[in-house]
Amino acid sequence: MNKINGYTEEEATGLIEYIYTGKNAGKTLSYLFETYGREHSRAKGSVRNYYYAFLKKQEDGRVKRILEGKNLTAGEIKPFTEEETDEMLKKILSERKKGYSVRRAIINVCGGDEKLMLRMQNKYRNLLKKQPERVEKAAREVGIAEEKSFLQRKLEREIDALYSRLAIDLRRENERLKAELEKLRSEREE
Repeated sequence: MNKINGYTEEEATGLIEYIYTGKNAGKTLSYLFETYGREHSRAKGSVRNYYYAFLKKQEDGRVKRILEGKNLTAGEIKPFTEEETDEMLKKILSERKKGYSVRRAIINVCGGDEKLMLRMQNKYRNLLKKQPERVEKAAREVGIAEEKSFLQRKLEREIDALYSRLAIDLRRENERLKAELEKLRSEREE
């Protein structure tokens, strides 16, 4: 089967037609990625990533043919500069210092600009995961305790889940042993 970035040519054509029709009906890309993903058992983010990767492959004749006459384009990705990244971190962490969650802190910093909120949220998550020392430095600069790294939080969640599973297993074993003990006691009394 001849695939384009992991989708069959038929799947790719279906996705592009879906996006094209939806955009012409006034639907947002976010909505279209979510609904397409739900209908085809794919994650919204996976559909989004595929769509943008597909648009970048226009040197492939099949891609060019599928996109022909659709006028679908991807906006230019505008990365944060180093200065913007440091400023963003300090603003978010200053809001965190006030007791806000990360999500609320980003909402406060962005003043309702949804595209900026998404960009900042993704950048912040990426920094926690790949540059935790940078986040820790910014946290010290604004005078708050160090933010836990992405891996630390993931490990803590996994440990908590393990304890929960162990506790359930131990309770079940304890109940089984109690029932066995009662059975042995009742047999002895007979």
